[in-house]
Amino acid sequence: MDFREKMHSGALYLPMDEAVMAEQLQCLDRLYDFNQTRPLEQERRGAMLREMFAEVGEGCYIEPPFHANWGGRHIHFGSYVYVNFNGTFVDDTHIYVGDYTEFGPNVVIATAGHPILPQLREQMYQYNAPVRIDRNCWLGAGVVVVPGVTIGDNTVVGAGSVVTRDLPANVVAVGNPCRVLREINEHDREYYFKDKKINWDEL
Repeated sequence: MDFREKMHSGALYLPMDEAVMAEQLQCLDRLYDFNQTRPLEQERRGAMLREMFAEVGEGCYIEPPFHANWGGRHIHFGSYVYVNFNGTFVDDTHIYVGDYTEFGPNVVIATAGHPILPQLREQMYQYNAPVRIDRNCWLGAGVVVVPGVTIGDNTVVGAGSVVTRDLPANVVAVGNPCRVLREINEHDREYYFKDKKINWDEL
């Protein structure tokens, strides 16, 4: 199994292959350029994302600065994905994000991990596991998602949560470690925030 296969298989590997590191630096250099764009350069930003990412659908928007180990090379966005300031996507392997998903500021999506055994960490071993965030999710400010996690459609993850295991669809989940608080229900059809009612006639 070569280096690239190990990156995407979950195998332990040493992330110091010179040829691969040179390729990674090219991706990071392009990400640097993206982060230096001006707010009025919306078309340029969109074109750069299409070039940098593995996949990016229509209507996606990322607020710089954005951080990614491979500059987005292994990130797959559906359509109308929004990432607020300081998104950090550790894309050493693939990150999949469904349509209409939104990320608050300072969200971290990590695919890379290091062994618990000290002797292996001393040798700089690493492994990667993909992350999947399905359609129409909302991850609040400061959420951390660790390698190998899947989050189901429509799920809301509360600010500051640390997601260490899969979350089902259609729930509100919070905490460290993150746990399901409740299902999305009829109350949410009537109230959008605390005692604030949804006026469906105006929407």
